[in-house]
Amino acid sequence: MHKILPMTADPRNPGPRLSNSYPQQPCVAVGAVVFNNDGVLLVRRGRPPAENLWAIPGGKVKLGETLQGAVEREILEETGLRIRAREPIFTFDHLEQDDDGRILFHYVIVDLVADYVGGEIQAGDDALEARWISSEEIKRLQVSPKTLELLRQLFHFG
Repeated sequence: MHKILPMTADPRNPGPRLSNSYPQQPCVAVGAVVFNNDGVLLVRRGRPPAENLWAIPGGKVKLGETLQGAVEREILEETGLRIRAREPIFTFDHLEQDDDGRILFHYVIVDLVADYVGGEIQAGDDALEARWISSEEIKRLQVSPKTLELLRQLFHFG
């Protein structure tokens, strides 16, 4: 179930909304590309955008956080794993409009490569599932198009 928040008095965005929907400005988010043995860390998303799709785990950057700090925190919250974030490797916009043409979601997403440090994998936060996915298994899953693009272009994975 989605969390419904009250709307502000904005004539462009009438009615109730999902958390993080109908933003006033783009939101910066991060993701971590983490490999361990022959698999990549992916989560099946539990909330929009990209609900039920497998994707690179991550989330929003909080005020005062570095990209590296944000992604390390988000991966721990979402997967239970500790990582060491390195450099950004892929940046893209995620824009979704509703049926009336209003901006439903607008994220600027920066994916960083990261090293697996430790921990037991378990889905948390807004992830329905979290696991290491092999190059063969990824072909059978419903995966976010941007996740597939990143993994294929930069890592020849999947």
